[in-house]
Amino acid sequence: MGPHPAVAAIRLAVRRVLHDVLRDATRGRAAPAGPHLRGGGTEPPLALVACSGGADSMALASAVAFEAPRLGLRAGAVTVDHGLQPGSAGRAAEVVSRLACLGLGPVDSLAVTVGRKGGPEAAARDARYAALDAAAERHGAAAVLLGHTRDDQAETVLLGLARGSGTRSLSGMAAVSGPGGRYRRPFLALDRQTTRKACLEQSLPVWDDPHNADPAFTRSRVRHEALPSLEKALGRGVVEALARTARLSRDDADALDAWTDEAERSSRADDGAPGELDVGRLYALPPAVRRRVLRRTAVAAGAPAGSLFARHIEEVDRLITAWRGQRAINLPGRVEARRQGGRLVIRQS
Repeated sequence: MGPHPAVAAIRLAVRRVLHDVLRDATRGRAAPAGPHLRGGGTEPPLALVACSGGADSMALASAVAFEAPRLGLRAGAVTVDHGLQPGSAGRAAEVVSRLACLGLGPVDSLAVTVGRKGGPEAAARDARYAALDAAAERHGAAAVLLGHTRDDQAETVLLGLARGSGTRSLSGMAAVSGPGGRYRRPFLALDRQTTRKACLEQSLPVWDDPHNADPAFTRSRVRHEALPSLEKALGRGVVEALARTARLSRDDADALDAWTDEAERSSRADDGAPGELDVGRLYALPPAVRRRVLRRTAVAAGAPAGSLFARHIEEVDRLITAWRGQRAINLPGRVEARRQGGRLVIRQS
């Protein structure tokens, strides 16, 4: 008798991703496979699981522990202690013990300090990814696997819609991201219910982070209020539709970015310094491509990407499409955009 359907589903999703990790490590695309062994050999590539102890990441850890040895991969894990709740260090120690019992190794517990930049959710995310990056570098990991599900993807798209973000933001989380394709998300096509069932069937203890139900956090409100209200008003299938929107938007955004690469090169002012663009060439571009060129140029000049919003780019765009002798536009990071005759100049003031 085979495994429960939920267990089979998570294992299949992980197996497919680990096949890709092994292929990429063999081709040298991913991070170094590991230190040399005595006798001239090398250790098999290492895949690390980022595990909070919740159902999604525990299901992921169990599937990686099962599949990795069958593919000739080593499997380890990392849990990050954000220090935001009483007893967090003790919970992190419990997670380490559970991961070790699954047969994963090495298993790290990393304590981080969460700042305030961008709000509590963004600050925690930044601290977490910095810790995961450091762990991957330290162990020479070929990949770090994350337990984000289709439900997480739907929440991300809905948050992007609420912010009035562009196509790239609506594309949600990529299946492969990070430096050298480090981060892999095997569960983006699976729902949260499947991972929880998989844990139940395998008798895996899970920890439900109270922050995930705290209405003080935006994502929590989306999860427990906004999405259920949408499903009640529009019928079931909203989560699937939002996740599908992410896939379609990612394809569109990738195509627009490729177009922007060429447009950026062709829009540079002849004999101009960095940050100087030809207004006539910019004007001839489709708005979606032109605004991408403007955003890239502003970021290259020193504007923080996370602080550069659509309204900033729209104001700069008016220097091209609705020129009436406007003054320079001040952008985040002390970057200034101004029109000088037939040139648009974007650089730090």
